[in-house]
Amino acid sequence: MATAKATSSSKDEMKLEHVHFEVDENGVATVLLDVAGEAMNTIGPKLGADLEAVIEKVETDASIRALVIGSAKPSGFLAGADIEVIRGLDSAKAATEASRQLQAAFGRIEALHRERNKPVVAAIHGPCLGGGLELALAASMRIVSDDEKKTTLGLPEVKLGLLPGAGGTQRLPRLIGIAHALDAMLTGRNIRPRKARRLGLADEVVPKDILLDIARTRARQAATGDLKPPKQGLARLRELAKEVADPDFLQQLALEENPVGQHILFKQARERLLKQTRGNYPAPEAILECVRVGIQEGFEAGLALEAEKFGELTQTPEAKALISIFFATQELKKDSGVDAEGVEPRPVKKVGVLGGGLMGAGISTVTVAKAGVPVRIKEIDDAGIGRALKHIRGELEKDRKRKIRTEREVDRLMHMVTGTVDYSGYGNVDLVIEAVFEDLDLKQRVLADVEENAREETIFASNTSSIPISKIAEKAKHPERVIGMHYFSPVEKMPLLEIITTEKTADWVTVTCVDFGKRQGKTVIVVNDGTGFYTSRVLAPYMNEAAWLLAEGASVEALDRAMKDWGFPVGPITLLDEVGIDVGAKVAKIMQGAFGDRMKAPGTMEALIEDGRKGRKNGRGVYTYENGKKQGVDESVYLVLGQTAERKDFPEDEIQQRLSLQFVNEAALCLQEGILRSPRDGDIGAVFGLGFPPFRGGPFMYVDRAGAGE
Repeated sequence: MATAKATSSSKDEMKLEHVHFEVDENGVATVLLDVAGEAMNTIGPKLGADLEAVIEKVETDASIRALVIGSAKPSGFLAGADIEVIRGLDSAKAATEASRQLQAAFGRIEALHRERNKPVVAAIHGPCLGGGLELALAASMRIVSDDEKKTTLGLPEVKLGLLPGAGGTQRLPRLIGIAHALDAMLTGRNIRPRKARRLGLADEVVPKDILLDIARTRARQAATGDLKPPKQGLARLRELAKEVADPDFLQQLALEENPVGQHILFKQARERLLKQTRGNYPAPEAILECVRVGIQEGFEAGLALEAEKFGELTQTPEAKALISIFFATQELKKDSGVDAEGVEPRPVKKVGVLGGGLMGAGISTVTVAKAGVPVRIKEIDDAGIGRALKHIRGELEKDRKRKIRTEREVDRLMHMVTGTVDYSGYGNVDLVIEAVFEDLDLKQRVLADVEENAREETIFASNTSSIPISKIAEKAKHPERVIGMHYFSPVEKMPLLEIITTEKTADWVTVTCVDFGKRQGKTVIVVNDGTGFYTSRVLAPYMNEAAWLLAEGASVEALDRAMKDWGFPVGPITLLDEVGIDVGAKVAKIMQGAFGDRMKAPGTMEALIEDGRKGRKNGRGVYTYENGKKQGVDESVYLVLGQTAERKDFPEDEIQQRLSLQFVNEAALCLQEGILRSPRDGDIGAVFGLGFPPFRGGPFMYVDRAGAGE
């Protein structure tokens, strides 16, 4: 039996700064990751050196019979590689070598059990992502905490234009099957504990309080032979599929265990992938190829290709753009929204929302669900309140079905939402968010009502998409407490919040709204006031140009296809139908009124509105709809526009240049005129709010890459 060692003496003995290490009387060593000076564990040179020392100790010390790897940080297990280190890799060769070193280290962890009969158990609570999951995959077993909110497993490297470079492309398919592994790696989606257990990614799910105890017990049982290690590969997956009684899983495995089935699977995966990425993202294709080679040519061949592809991807413009976006979002988390120092946000303990439509209900949902703050919704009648409450419950029920919330928690959050048809209950709100129709008189009227019925310190925020905040605040008693909070639909999914300040907006108001937006789970940019602010203003000329091309004879399909090929999630005409043709027409008039002929649109939208077409919401738009689902183009649209159904062919790159450069040039004007505080905010606003292709990094990175002269 090994003698117990105190954590401190072990650290002194091996000079460990970033892990705690001890061995109990049963010979079970426990290493707890704890990167000094960091809130979250990430893999970098410091942790790497300490882990290597621990591996060597376990390899060479005969008294150590098993190893448990956990975390000393309450924030979580291991959030992956230090992105700053990856950004510092200045060549494909250096990145490939870094990948090989990590592969070798994790290979040694795997070999502890395979070659030395020393089981390794990963005890996982909180984020276990990227290199963190690759480390856990090298263990013999993974015990996961049952915290469905905090504990997430995943390989999100694809979101940075990279692939898992420490054996992930090889170990994950062997553990959970090719199809499930590809889904995890190609989407970068997080996997929660219960699903991890169902997939076979987790061997056991236990309460956090007993996580380490259970992990040590399983390590000891495995070392003494009292616990059979889980079966590996397809045998394990077949056993698991029977256990969870999943016929689809069994059918998938039948496809995966023979070469013909594998060929079909990879062919279908590639076709689906190219349909989604349109060839714009090299990382997903590299992931698919690494998995294919590993399965068909062997583990070592797969590892070699993984390291090579990882190295190549780090130097691609796509990865550099996506990594740039990652760092910009990290910076924004620390940005208060004002340049003055020492301005503190005031508490927001209750929010009033004016309007219970799609936007108002969405804002209310993120306020209670994310920020945990009570909401008082004002609507014109009880039916409107009822629709808003139904929407909020529907969104919370989605969380319940995904096991993120309990039924009791859904009920508790619903009790935090109340409704009114007057201003009763507004005497103690700290922030009022107005989400009424895009009409200046109406917005000024509800602002006057709020000033009459709420406290003097209450902030009034307008969720307008185009009307200048200074105009809304023109008749306000306290214009310093008026601000814009522009959310994007659907509020529950869209990550951006654009906050608009006027010359009179008080700094404490801005800081309070920025802080509250972050509490709602939003990425927040602050822009200066002006018609259309930033996001609506850059979108307007882009949409106008699509309308002009349509008037010149381009087909609807060609316009939408060209911009999807360029990287937008939807084409401009589909977007018009989604937003609402009537809304688009109203915004277009506001923009032309402010900017003159530069923002002039052809009479397309007026003609469509006269024909009763509003888009998806009334089932009549440029496209046809069946049960709310988009079908094909309504060919009669061309007749409504006074044109023939015969369309003119435009080269795809001409369409792409005409539309994208309108967007990019308007973004540059917004920076030049001081609407934007920085190019960073312009890139984040375009990508997170408007779907500007992330692999291009945003309009300003696009200009930097192409050269302003171009």
